[in-house]
Amino acid sequence: MPSLSPELLAILACPVPACHGPLELRGARLVCARCGLRYPVEERWPVLIPDEAEPPQEPEQRPT
Repeated sequence: MPSLSPELLAILACPVPACHGPLELRGARLVCARCGLRYPVEERWPVLIPDEAEPPQEPEQRPT
């Protein structure tokens, strides 16, 4: 799992102009708390390019 300093995480935000939500480190991805886009972290470098972001994960379906 990549490690990013708390200071860096505190200033990072989603680069999508209509969003700019805070990012949370989840595994090897930075996940936007607002829009849900998932940005990879490669060799400790966040790749904050919206066109390369993964779409939000679907909520898990629970059996009814």
